[in-house]
Amino acid sequence: MPSALVPLVEGFEEIEAVTIVDVLRRGGVEVITAGLESAIVEGSHQMTIIADRVLDRIDPTTFDLIVLPGGPGTYKLKEDPRIAEMLKQHAQAGKLTAAVCAAPLVLSEAGLLEGKKATSFPSVREQLKVGEYLTVPVVVDGQIVTGRGPGAAMAFALKLVEILMGKTVATKLAQDMIFSS
Repeated sequence: MPSALVPLVEGFEEIEAVTIVDVLRRGGVEVITAGLESAIVEGSHQMTIIADRVLDRIDPTTFDLIVLPGGPGTYKLKEDPRIAEMLKQHAQAGKLTAAVCAAPLVLSEAGLLEGKKATSFPSVREQLKVGEYLTVPVVVDGQIVTGRGPGAAMAFALKLVEILMGKTVATKLAQDMIFSS
């Protein structure tokens, strides 16, 4: 069973985080959420999530996917050297790396978007170092997947299921959830 790590930082975007975790788990992916400092993490709209683990207590190299939800907390993710190192190692190993909303900033800061096609929340567009910026809900370029924002969270998560579990699983899941893109 493929596995995914979803780091959570104070100020994460709840719609994105919960949608990603829920859809991946429904699709058969083992998902571990990890708080950066504590297992109790408050999102940008005062929803508190209890993460499965604390980041320092996991080995990020064991996951097939690392996916970052966005939100105002993105800037804390971007400043955390553990996250940058983890993302670089993951990408160098040829594993799937994904970010939605403002979180592509973290990928960009780690040098993972140079020469790549990507998307993001419009307000962070100018801060990204990308090959080509697209204004579509989800962009896949090799092993990097980016999503535009909260409204794209379902399509973004389903694309990750498709990559990890296959198109048939993702299509059935979308149908079961009555989602059409």
